[in-house]
Amino acid sequence: MEKTINQKAWFLVLPVFLVVAFSAILPLMTVVNYSMQDTFGNNQFFWNGVGWFKELLDPSTDLGSRFLASLWRNLIFSGAILVIEVPLGIVIALSMPREGWRVAFCLVVLALPLLIPWNVVGTIWQIFGRPDIGLLGYVLNHIGFDYNYVSNEVDAWFTVIIMDVWHWTSLVALLCYAGLKSIPDAYYQAAQIDGASRWAVFTAIQLPKMHRVLLIAVLLRFMDSFMIYTEPFVVTGGGPGNSTTFISIELVKIALGQFDLGKAAALSLVYNLIILIVCWVFYTIMTNAGAERRPSKPAKPAKGGA
Repeated sequence: MEKTINQKAWFLVLPVFLVVAFSAILPLMTVVNYSMQDTFGNNQFFWNGVGWFKELLDPSTDLGSRFLASLWRNLIFSGAILVIEVPLGIVIALSMPREGWRVAFCLVVLALPLLIPWNVVGTIWQIFGRPDIGLLGYVLNHIGFDYNYVSNEVDAWFTVIIMDVWHWTSLVALLCYAGLKSIPDAYYQAAQIDGASRWAVFTAIQLPKMHRVLLIAVLLRFMDSFMIYTEPFVVTGGGPGNSTTFISIELVKIALGQFDLGKAAALSLVYNLIILIVCWVFYTIMTNAGAERRPSKPAKPAKGGA
């Protein structure tokens, strides 16, 4: 029986294609067009080819040095975030109750930081860290630390990292908790019969079962931290100096501060390419991990065999 092909089904997905083309493809093509040209104002553009990309990837140029310096800051920040938030989220998930009214209470408390808008989070920590009226700044200076995130680079990094940990550790904890809840009780009962220790249960049962959830958590947190803009911009403005100027802040400075559309377009495309490559790497790892854990089908015996 031949399958009937109905070409009218394309009309059902056509609105989706139009929305995607309007919101993604057309702006992307505009950015690509700007990255190949230069302008001196008055809406007059001049062909520049791949000149902006060469300058962007050349450390000896001003644009290249700024890009590589901000990229290095992004990598350090994302690495610090993952090192702190992933283990902390696992510890919080393991400490949460498994049943009773306390489960709902803990879930609501963990979800509260995630509901706060990014600019509000930046404003909260901008005030919270001020040495004159902020609780954090006053306490640190009162116990002997010369804390001032406006003038000290280490204090600025400390404030931005602690702010992100406070804001997004809950996401890792909730994902890990969902992974722990999916583990059947039979595993814990077998471990109890064998007399396994708490550490043995974690390494042999809980951590392997959270493997895919942790990969998703690492991917989400890396992407969010790598694309961070609002919080550090509100708190430090990229300073002191350029110590907390990440790629997103550098991009805004070039595009809106200097109005160099060609340089900003080239930087945004390279920035987007880095993010896509990281997503592809994580997707490949997750897919291979799932294939390795999937049991292979037994081979069927040949007909007429002994």
